[in-house]
Amino acid sequence: MAKRILVVDDERLIVKGIRFSLMQDGYEVEAAYDGEEGLEKVKNGHYDVILLDLMLPKMSGLEVCQQIREFSMVPIIMLTAKGEDMDKILGLEYGADDYITKPFNILEVKARIKAILRRAAAAEKKEDSSVIESGELRLDRENRRLSIAGREINNLTSKEFELLEFLVENPGKVYGRAKLLELVWGKDYPGDERTVDVHVRRLREKIEPNPSEPTYVQTKWGAGYYYQEHTAAH
Repeated sequence: MAKRILVVDDERLIVKGIRFSLMQDGYEVEAAYDGEEGLEKVKNGHYDVILLDLMLPKMSGLEVCQQIREFSMVPIIMLTAKGEDMDKILGLEYGADDYITKPFNILEVKARIKAILRRAAAAEKKEDSSVIESGELRLDRENRRLSIAGREINNLTSKEFELLEFLVENPGKVYGRAKLLELVWGKDYPGDERTVDVHVRRLREKIEPNPSEPTYVQTKWGAGYYYQEHTAAH
């Protein structure tokens, strides 16, 4: 079945160009021209990827992204002008998976979409145990749920969850930022290594009792990050 993509952007010429190019590659493409219409379409339809402009009439792209994350983990690529606050564009409070700055090359857009679809397909193929337990930390991969000491932590973005999942799967193994960027975000991801630092910081704020003295996601200075396995309660 053809993959379905929703483009939410009020610049009709941009939408027309993206739509034409993606349909040439066999994607099904739908469009919305303001935030409210985009959110409504996501609520009522199934999409494999959403391209979501940051500056939209009626409701901003960040608001749309935040509301979508309340009911769906569909991959979202933000379209943004240069110079925006990178922390926000990375969707750390909002849950976006990727971003592209305008003006962009359509080949770059296609490459990002392919990378996200590849990661989604790889995640679906994981047939090993869907629940990982490490001390008081319990990670349910199938339902994308995390609990620590019986307390559910449900405010992780999809990328924060994937980063934690990867580290928990490989306890004690130190990964440099460049390696994490490649393994968690994908080889085609054009962001820099700062992306990893920002995600680790946000992850610690959400899961660590004391983020400045982490017990789970540890730093090995000069080398990278690793997950500290736990057997006893904390």
